[in-house]
Amino acid sequence: MAERIRTFDWSLTELGNMDNWPRSLCSAVQLMLASPLPMVMLWGRPGYMIYNDAYSVFAGGRHPYLLGSPVELGWPEVAEFNRHVVDICLAGGTLSYRNKVLVLLRDGVPEDVWLDLYYSPVANDHGQPAGVMAMVVDTTEHVISERRRRAAENAYRADNERVRLALNAGALLGSFVWDIKASVLTGDERFARTFSYPAGQDLDNLPAHIVEAHIHPDDRSWVREQVNQSVETGVPFNAEFRVLRADGSYLWVLASGCCEFNEQSEAFRFPGVLIDIHERKTAEESLLKFTRNLEQRVADEVEARLAAEEQLRQSQKLEAIGGLTGGVAHDFNNLLQVIAGNLHLLARHEPNNANVQRRVSASIAAVERGAKLSSQLLAFARRQPLSPAVCNPQQIFDGLGELLQRALGETIQIDVTVPEDSWHLYVDRNQLENAILNLAINARDAMKGEGTINLSAENITLDSKFCAGKGITAGDYVCVAVADTGVGMPSQVLAQAFEPFFTTKADGQGTGLGLSMVFGFVKQSGGHIEISSVVGQGTWVQLYFPRSLRPILSETTINDVQQRGGHENILVVEDNEAVRVSAVELLREEGYQVLTATNGDTAMQMLLEGVAVDLIFTDVVMPGLIKSSDLAAWAKVQNPPVAVLFTSGHTRDIISRNHQLSPDTYLLSKPYGPEALTRMVRTVLNG
Repeated sequence: MAERIRTFDWSLTELGNMDNWPRSLCSAVQLMLASPLPMVMLWGRPGYMIYNDAYSVFAGGRHPYLLGSPVELGWPEVAEFNRHVVDICLAGGTLSYRNKVLVLLRDGVPEDVWLDLYYSPVANDHGQPAGVMAMVVDTTEHVISERRRRAAENAYRADNERVRLALNAGALLGSFVWDIKASVLTGDERFARTFSYPAGQDLDNLPAHIVEAHIHPDDRSWVREQVNQSVETGVPFNAEFRVLRADGSYLWVLASGCCEFNEQSEAFRFPGVLIDIHERKTAEESLLKFTRNLEQRVADEVEARLAAEEQLRQSQKLEAIGGLTGGVAHDFNNLLQVIAGNLHLLARHEPNNANVQRRVSASIAAVERGAKLSSQLLAFARRQPLSPAVCNPQQIFDGLGELLQRALGETIQIDVTVPEDSWHLYVDRNQLENAILNLAINARDAMKGEGTINLSAENITLDSKFCAGKGITAGDYVCVAVADTGVGMPSQVLAQAFEPFFTTKADGQGTGLGLSMVFGFVKQSGGHIEISSVVGQGTWVQLYFPRSLRPILSETTINDVQQRGGHENILVVEDNEAVRVSAVELLREEGYQVLTATNGDTAMQMLLEGVAVDLIFTDVVMPGLIKSSDLAAWAKVQNPPVAVLFTSGHTRDIISRNHQLSPDTYLLSKPYGPEALTRMVRTVLNG
């Protein structure tokens, strides 16, 4: 690190050339570099960072970019904490923390990190506090290890309770102590009788080989493995095994104990007890023999395994296709945004040219079709951003009633069945409505435009047998179903129903993405989809969503006041030049004052230098050290907070979890038009 510090261009910071550094700073840096502990100097009010080799290891991927960087830029997710530290120490104070938990970004993902932190002021040559010396010790592994130790102690106490219960029940067969250092086994008379030691055997010197010889041959390696694990790790010892009795039969016992360690963390003593569990094990074996039908059991197991393997192969195939389509959709959306932005600008610049307006309208319609296709691809790939909320099936069906009737026509009858006490579900309501609409349109086509479509919801509890191989766990679910009495599908068509671009419709009558989109949405929502069909009888599609125990929040009506533009300052952060240029021009035409940055690093530098903005409009996926989520973290801790609006064709989970957006995150999906941009900007600014 000394060489890095010498070769760094400090003239770019307030410290200036190293030749002019205060003696006190030079001395402090020399002491810091010689320390084996992670240490960092924060000099001046901005907290320019100078650190040693141990701290560079702690910094991880942020090294060497942290060198010479203001601390708030280097660690934006804890900017408020570091600003407090600098303010206190430059005022002459000191700070220390033991096992301080901070949420730091590791590879772009928030992670709890426990640290011992010590901060003290460093004076300049005039004796005034001018910097902060920080010692940072990562105690995360120690904290986690301590939690595990406490868990082991709790388990040990539980074992003692079990022994107490065994004593009360009269099931104790004896106790023993193994002196690990002296390799001596001692026990009581009941223990000696259990292992058939000779009468008059010294109970303070029991040969260990006799114990091992009386353990059933099939159980010996298992017992030895459990003993070794307890000695090496300190975990409680619990082993069920069979012991040879004097009459030649075997007795089922439970050996329970825990290894004890001395102050040097060396195993030295192993006490334990022996408990009679023979009646329980005998009852278990009798019940197993009574209920087992071996032939049927094997047949069922083979059938279930084959079905699970086939389902796994299908899931892996769809997952691979989803990964490819998700990446293609992201790049496609950026291209569409450039085209859409320039088309809208052209239409505005030529308002009286009929030919231009006609051709632009046709082109924009094509862009919208492309955007819909891209949205369907993202839905199938499970990469569309979702905004889930708590609702119930009755709300969904009520909201869809009029739209469904218009889309399906008067010759289609819709029957709805919903239980009065329907459970709640936690999903993106708009996406669920789109899914039901897609399924209903497929049902209409399968019935040639005439017949009855049944929409239903059911409270259902799924067991582990049903959930095996489906990617869901047993529990309570809400099943939303769409059934028709149409032509049905043969098995070979049914097997490909969820694959993207697969369709049995004539050219120009479908993209083959409807069921793929429904499949992706359901899986992304933590659910499962089943489809069954019989040729000539119809098709039944079931969507299973996990039950939510949260209450439904009351809906509030918000008056949509149209405000086309404003005077505020907006910082546009976008690495794609063509997209950035069109967005800037659209915003400026609305009257906004617009600043630009090509990546998050430049944007953060501008903000820390004091550039005042009312809104940060940033792409989600950008190159550089500072991510869009870092900009949002900085904006949230400002006073007052700075509004943030994200835009992307694919979030890649940088601002979401499983592509599910939090309620306070605003996202404008690409491609977007002027109206959508203006409306969203005003919504966020007014928020």
